[in-house]
Amino acid sequence: MRLLMQHMNDIADMRDVAVHAAKRAGALLRDSFGGRREISYKGEINLVTEMDRLSEKTIVSEISSAFPGHSIVAEEGANIENGSGYLWVIDPLDGTTNYAHGYPQFAVSIGLEYAGNIVLGIVYDPLREELFTAMRGNGAQLNGTTISVSRTSDLIRSLLATGFPYDRANCKENNLDYFNAMIMVSQEIRRNGSAALDLCNVAAGRLDGYWELKLRPWDVAAGSLIVREAGGTVSDLSGQRFSIRDELIIASNGFIHQQIIDALRRTGDSEPSTK
Repeated sequence: MRLLMQHMNDIADMRDVAVHAAKRAGALLRDSFGGRREISYKGEINLVTEMDRLSEKTIVSEISSAFPGHSIVAEEGANIENGSGYLWVIDPLDGTTNYAHGYPQFAVSIGLEYAGNIVLGIVYDPLREELFTAMRGNGAQLNGTTISVSRTSDLIRSLLATGFPYDRANCKENNLDYFNAMIMVSQEIRRNGSAALDLCNVAAGRLDGYWELKLRPWDVAAGSLIVREAGGTVSDLSGQRFSIRDELIIASNGFIHQQIIDALRRTGDSEPSTK
């Protein structure tokens, strides 16, 4: 019990550092929002801005200074490997396309994995000043207030969210078939452009469910824990498991989870890879 309490206290200390880093990076993003951007491309339509890199540098510097023995992986290239068992998974600007166009839907996302489990999740929306946090086994909070998923039990009465991969023009696993199926069996679907915020909105009961293909660990590490700690369910298409390294995520309030899985499965015989 004493070791468990010490571990929880250690995670709480790590949370405090991550929150400070997220708010610092978020302030940089907020202060530069709407200005001219230095844009480059990682693919035909997958862009990156100078603010992605500045936000990442800010977060990585703060976390590595506080915990020099920890490993870090981040979207824009930071990769620090150590043997502590702790791995920080960072998206310095989730919603880069939105940000580059001046569309107000983006966030900073920081997750912490330990011994194969996500134990800490931080998502910060700097424009709305909404801070979503979760520690494994300790619930989920929005600005310090406990949040929980919705109780909608019928898919046809559910508000969902999704997104589309950057290679959608060249690959048949582009989510369009799933979208066409889900729009017919749900109340409505939103496409907001930030996986981290979509997951947090499921956790807060604003959305009833969410699915997406071809995401990366930094897109979902923090948000997936926040959903689970808010009482929701996160899985792959089998409904039995979820890893931040899967390429398909389904998150919901739990009540409609199997209905989402069934509707996705009915779209055809082939299933996208979950590895």
